[in-house]
Amino acid sequence: MKVDTLRKTQRIWFGSVTGLAVTLVFGWWYGLFAALLPMFVLTKIDRWNSGIIMQLIISVVWICIQVALIVGFLQPYPLLMTLAVGLMLMFKCIAMTHKSTYLFGYIGLLIGSILLNFASYNGFDLEEFVMGLIASTFVTAPIVGLAFYLFPEQSRLPASALTAEPAAAKSRAHVDTQRKDHSGLVRQALLGWLIAMAAFILFQVADLNDSLSAQASIFIVLTPMTLIGSLAVAKIRIIGTFLGCFAGMLIQLTLYTWSNNALLFLLAYAIAAGFFCRWLALGDIKAGIGFSAMSALTVPLTTSFVPEQKDAFFSICYRFSSILMAVVCTSLAIWITHHFLVRIIKVKPLKEATDNGTLR
Repeated sequence: MKVDTLRKTQRIWFGSVTGLAVTLVFGWWYGLFAALLPMFVLTKIDRWNSGIIMQLIISVVWICIQVALIVGFLQPYPLLMTLAVGLMLMFKCIAMTHKSTYLFGYIGLLIGSILLNFASYNGFDLEEFVMGLIASTFVTAPIVGLAFYLFPEQSRLPASALTAEPAAAKSRAHVDTQRKDHSGLVRQALLGWLIAMAAFILFQVADLNDSLSAQASIFIVLTPMTLIGSLAVAKIRIIGTFLGCFAGMLIQLTLYTWSNNALLFLLAYAIAAGFFCRWLALGDIKAGIGFSAMSALTVPLTTSFVPEQKDAFFSICYRFSSILMAVVCTSLAIWITHHFLVRIIKVKPLKEATDNGTLR
């Protein structure tokens, strides 16, 4: 293993395990974000980058404010609320078509949809969820900083390369493959917006309050904003989820009656996370599998598993089946929407668009 890859693996592993430890110490019920957000950031960058951290914090706080205002003022008026949500999601999808604002748009689309779904249930404490999410976001910065302090990058690169762009470009290759001509960008934004609105209406109408993972999977599959990219991500999502669920079951079966011991629980999680963090550090397809596996491992163990009170086995099985169904249905919806948009929005071939100077 190369030194740089080893260091990145250590940073990602340290970030996720430390995030989980913070949730155990403070007893955050929705502390899964404290484990997943540092892992997400550390996967994207190879050196400390305050711009990425600030964009993450601002995007989370801003979408929480937006959802709070929409739910607080418009929830009694379904039609007005749908129009407001549609406008909000449209801006997020437009932001996702540009590299500089992709993270801002994606975080807003994913977190906003989850918040809107949970807010539709009377018994759900939206304020507690939002405060836990914001706290996890602010905790991400010191965890990421400590990870870079303990496991610094060894390679010497020129000053122009000391940015987040190379790592981000490698791990988000689908952004670079997006169309750059105007018609292509419009079609991608419409594809994302139509799928996002369909998911919003579905989760508002149906009783799916236990389908957080399935809802997140819809937007993870949607991230490439293209048909081919989404189908590739769908396969990766299914494989990674299966591996993560399998690891979660092994942890529960291995600990058995010792599962109420926080240190042993954290140790078992750290061992399982080590394998997946190695894949995350490698980038490309393995990084996608690793991220799906880590989320599948983390979410049930932090939201459904209560030692000596609540078993996570059925929650893990339900998680895998719901994600599988969501991924298949989303892929089908993207395929139908893509072919519909192809018929109504004609896009010039890339070579012709380049010759005409329409590519930026």
